[in-house]
Amino acid sequence: MQVSRLFLFVRIIQHRLCAERGNVLNTSQSVAIVVAIVAASAGFLWLLHRIWPSEQRRQHNDLIGWQVTVIGTTYAVIVAFMLYAVWTNFEAANVYAEAEANSLINVVRAAQGLPAAQKRTIEELAREYVDNMLTQEWPAMNSVRFSPTSFRIVQDLWAAATNAETHNTSEQTSLDHTLTELSDMSNHRRLRQLQATSGLPGILWAVLVVGAIVTIVSACLFGSNDFKLHQIQVFMLSLILSLALVAIADIDRPFQGSVHVDPSGFERARSTLINMNGGR
Repeated sequence: MQVSRLFLFVRIIQHRLCAERGNVLNTSQSVAIVVAIVAASAGFLWLLHRIWPSEQRRQHNDLIGWQVTVIGTTYAVIVAFMLYAVWTNFEAANVYAEAEANSLINVVRAAQGLPAAQKRTIEELAREYVDNMLTQEWPAMNSVRFSPTSFRIVQDLWAAATNAETHNTSEQTSLDHTLTELSDMSNHRRLRQLQATSGLPGILWAVLVVGAIVTIVSACLFGSNDFKLHQIQVFMLSLILSLALVAIADIDRPFQGSVHVDPSGFERARSTLINMNGGR
């Protein structure tokens, strides 16, 4: 029964911290979570002090001090690893988005050697794709959704490229490069969408949440001669742990929340397409 209650508690905190579908932490919610964790830690320390005075706990400081050291070090390694993992995922998502926009521009450039009709079709579809990314796809990804129009445009790009008729070696070379760049763009698109839907699994969130609880409780068990100083220490510990959890939750979803990948690559792609068409 106690294990079931603990698991339920962890799931509740996970849903508050982790960016679930359509339920991303904003700045005010992040601040509220930090304040709640710090207040709960201070409340627990005050209650423990009333039930089990510091004078009695000091008799067990040797054992408690060893426990705090081991648990604190272990949890610090876990948090550092999680922060590194989510930040690496965030950076990868940014790279895929930039690479997708660059590949799209390369598709248009490679298509310059195709017959006029196919070249014009690919240019128009590329402009439509960029506009869709900026006005539909990026806002949709904030709710872990994708614009169905973007899929249709990609299909049209493939149809325009694969159905293009070449009449000489130069046009064939241009078509080969166009198909290569279009393949790269499609791959980067799939990877971007995968990053938008991925996140830390529940078991890892359970480790983070339970680890934070155990670390703070262990710090509270330590018997101190100065209770006010002990309160300050627990306050600082709970503050840094809550900030770390909120940071992991926010960065875990690279296209959602207050810290997210922006569509700057497609904004530059739109400017490039405009310049390629003489400002039209």
